[in-house]
Amino acid sequence: MDICVLASGSSGNCVYLGAGDTRILVDAGLSCKETIRRLSEIDVSIDDISAVCVTHEHSDHKEALGVLSRRHGVDVYANSGTVEAIEADSRMHGISWRVFTTGHEFSIGDVCVEPFSVPHDSYEPVGYVFKKDACRVGVVTDMGMATTLIRERLKKCNAVVVESNHDEEMLKNSTRPWSLKQRISGRQGHLSNSQAGDLISDIYWSGLKVVFLAHLSDECNEPEVAINTVSGKLNENNISGVDVKMTYRSRLSDLVSV
Repeated sequence: MDICVLASGSSGNCVYLGAGDTRILVDAGLSCKETIRRLSEIDVSIDDISAVCVTHEHSDHKEALGVLSRRHGVDVYANSGTVEAIEADSRMHGISWRVFTTGHEFSIGDVCVEPFSVPHDSYEPVGYVFKKDACRVGVVTDMGMATTLIRERLKKCNAVVVESNHDEEMLKNSTRPWSLKQRISGRQGHLSNSQAGDLISDIYWSGLKVVFLAHLSDECNEPEVAINTVSGKLNENNISGVDVKMTYRSRLSDLVSV
């Protein structure tokens, strides 16, 4: 399976997954034009995209959904809570919805998709595991804590895209309002670098080869800080052989095949 994070952060989130003729986006938080441009950098046409799987209704995850579906005929997969929340936005009309029940697997082409609940301050947020033959890829980018369910679902994945939103000290010392700091660090907020490192350590097995650190805060994190914190956690647990990769707001991550 091919994986590339087209964009990650509060300005827009979009992950590309390719498995044979099945090509999926997780979220569509960029403009349609920018999504098409970034896909072209990995030689993928928007006409090749089979579907978009939506994690939740926040604007940095849904921006292009309406245009992608109306103009390019892309099916959009989401649970009923997320559909209801997105349809409250007048721009999101005419979407070709494929509604699933969280916790129940479904298929897109040759790929089996497993949605699971995550704790975040939205209507019915989910993460996903995508399965093709013996390959498993997990994507979970907005969560206030790594629940037992999340850990169980991400076990035996060969690659994961995991939130590493903030450095705890940088958030604490930032000029952000106290209420925002509490929201970010709360159980329905966002995962810190340290929490991401603990999660990756907990789900590690010999088949886990690649980890993408996602949704980094522009103000309360830095790529080097995130990489060092997560790598330090792995070293503490005597874990080696995992390629920890960065994701970006303004450019693509590495394209990886697992």
